[in-house]
Amino acid sequence: MKGYRVAIVGATGLVGQEFIKVLEQRNFPMESISLLASDRSAGKRMFVTHQEIEVKETVPESFREIDIALFSVPAETSKYFSPIAAQSGTVVIDNSAAFRMTPTVPLVVPEVNAEDIKWHKGIIANPNCSTIQMVVALYPLHKVNPIKRIIVDTYQSVSGMRSTAAIEELTTQTKQVLDGQGTIPHVFPHQIAFNILPEIDVFLDNGYTREEWKMVEETRKIMHADDIAISATCARVPVFTGHSEAVHVEFSRPMSPEDARHILTQTPGA
Repeated sequence: MKGYRVAIVGATGLVGQEFIKVLEQRNFPMESISLLASDRSAGKRMFVTHQEIEVKETVPESFREIDIALFSVPAETSKYFSPIAAQSGTVVIDNSAAFRMTPTVPLVVPEVNAEDIKWHKGIIANPNCSTIQMVVALYPLHKVNPIKRIIVDTYQSVSGMRSTAAIEELTTQTKQVLDGQGTIPHVFPHQIAFNILPEIDVFLDNGYTREEWKMVEETRKIMHADDIAISATCARVPVFTGHSEAVHVEFSRPMSPEDARHILTQTPGA
């Protein structure tokens, strides 16, 4: 099997490190791997498949002779470097919100709309994490019995901030509260330990937060279903890793729990 020349942009971050783990776990065929990050992280050394590799600063020339680049960086950074990489012949898989709603960029969850990859023009967007886990469960049901309405409540862990600082703040505050001490938030707007924050990201003019509206727009795009009515409420909870969701669905026709379970047990990934 051909080995691919892979680059990970944002390799030192939480998601970048998960990219490395998944590539190793799946024995992804790699001829080479380049670890890229900001100038602050350049020079660090990380292990990939038992080899120590130096992290390099991301520059426009970084993508020469790279087949696939996995991006996990802020949206503005991705907006700058992703087109440069694509013009170099690299296929970019971007984990930021930079291109998710760009009409010419496919927004892909492999278990749902893998066919959309075929019309990419060098950049493939990866959806919000809460959207992914919801559409993987709902799309098999939607194919059998079209969904009319979705009401979803998410309970998202601090790792969703993609920052070690968020995890450290939960750890520190938990110890402080248990010791009877006060807390001072830095990463979050309020204390996160033993608390729930009922907003993620900023509020938009329509009354939803940006995180909530992502779920609305991304779900419709991925499932090719612009007419589904969707309402989302997203909260941050004092959990280190792992998001939970309560999803309420209205179908076009009645569906029994037994029928739904049967469909999902026959669906890979659901």
